Amino acid sequence: MPLIDSPPDALSRVYAVSLFDLADKEGGRTRQEQIASEIEDLVELTREMPELSEFFASRILGTAEREGALKKMFSGRLSTLLLHFLLVVNRKERLNLFLSIAAAFDELIQEKFGRIEVDVYTKHELSRDQVNDIQSKLAQALGRDPVVHAYTDPSMLGGMRLQVGDKLIDASVSTMLRKMREQLKTKGSDALRARFDRLIGE
Repeated sequence: MPLIDSPPDALSRVYAVSLFDLADKEGGRTRQEQIASEIEDLVELTREMPELSEFFASRILGTAEREGALKKMFSGRLSTLLLHFLLVVNRKERLNLFLSIAAAFDELIQEKFGRIEVDVYTKHELSRDQVNDIQSKLAQALGRDPVVHAYTDPSMLGGMRLQVGDKLIDASVSTMLRKMREQLKTKGSDALRARFDRLIGE
């Protein structure tokens, strides 16, 4: 899914470019993609733990207090590069921009390497082979390297729903049934109208 719902601002892009360049110097594309994966995991953690999101956004905590907490929480869990980056952003009192910076970094990865994030929703969990098959077909269709994230949605009747960037492709059974109902209504009305016209003509 998108990292945030709104596009990143100019300042967030500046920070993201800085991190992108540092990762490039450390190990090129491999390092940049490793950092992207770490950031994505951290974003997901903020979604699962609202208190972590509040911690990043808080204006009440002082930078020194927050720095100590960052080191305690993430030392040994995040790469030295990403942790150091978060500490610098905190000292600049811009940690509240983390999600926006994360989105900007994701955009840089996609622009640089032709990647595109794709969220796949199905009723039941997909096997690794099924995910790989979807990824292969999307690569052919999009001409880009799709990064597929598979999710389950028990409310679905079946089929599949794809979120490709900002575009939704809904091939779920419920959507197909809804379209069929709409077509039946429209065609049914057309048939009644045609029958009425014939009666008038007679």
